[in-house]
Amino acid sequence: MLYERIPLDADNPQVYLEVYVADPVGSYVRSAMLVIPGGGYATCCADREGEPIAQAFMPNGFNAFVLHYSTCTNSDKTFPAQLIEASKAMQHIRQNAARYNIDPNRVFVCGFSAGGHLAASLGTMWHLPEVTSVVPDGINKPTGMLLIYPVISGKYHLSSLRNLLGSSEPTEEQLAMCSIENHVDSRSVPAFVMQTFNDELVDVRNALTLAQAYKEANLSMELHIYPDAPHGVALGNAITGCGNPKWENPSIAQWVRSAAFWANSV
Repeated sequence: MLYERIPLDADNPQVYLEVYVADPVGSYVRSAMLVIPGGGYATCCADREGEPIAQAFMPNGFNAFVLHYSTCTNSDKTFPAQLIEASKAMQHIRQNAARYNIDPNRVFVCGFSAGGHLAASLGTMWHLPEVTSVVPDGINKPTGMLLIYPVISGKYHLSSLRNLLGSSEPTEEQLAMCSIENHVDSRSVPAFVMQTFNDELVDVRNALTLAQAYKEANLSMELHIYPDAPHGVALGNAITGCGNPKWENPSIAQWVRSAAFWANSV
């Protein structure tokens, strides 16, 4: 297996891409999965929502890439800095598709919590002028997005968006600008969403709000809502459970298989 660490910002060593590429098997060409850990835009929870996720997708036909992005500890790195960083990651993946043995037309993004917001931003705002002025138009557009207990709307989650905006009291206009449902249109990519009904940190209405926007735009989405698990369930098994029995749920642990099946069908 090839492992690399690719800097994405010469001025900020916090921003880099971890590469996990399986050894080639015959002529088989893999899809790619850009994994974006959560952390409320305050930190990057790559220990539970980074490498373990990458390794879980690899047996399902994906080479994986974990994004480490700017957080609020870099006070000058506010929206859309993180979206630009994710776009640079997509650019690197596609420009090195042959070396990484991946199909450049099948590059997905999977994000968790605040990382889910960033993944959803990539899937719905890839075309913003602030972004396309840095990366070539369209090279950053994912084939599809997988959003796992994602932050979506300023109506139902504030703390992560406060960090993203660098303000304890963001305006309604700022919150609207960062709320994913306001950017869903014909340019948005197909979505797979997983959430738990009683998530205590990211209200399930975030996922439902996105589902409503996708329905109104007549776009494709697969939505899974499980009844009972706390926020941050990750893989739902002992690997990411860290000894917390509520993070180990055999039913929820099936989401990776469902997500991979969905992505391989897009």
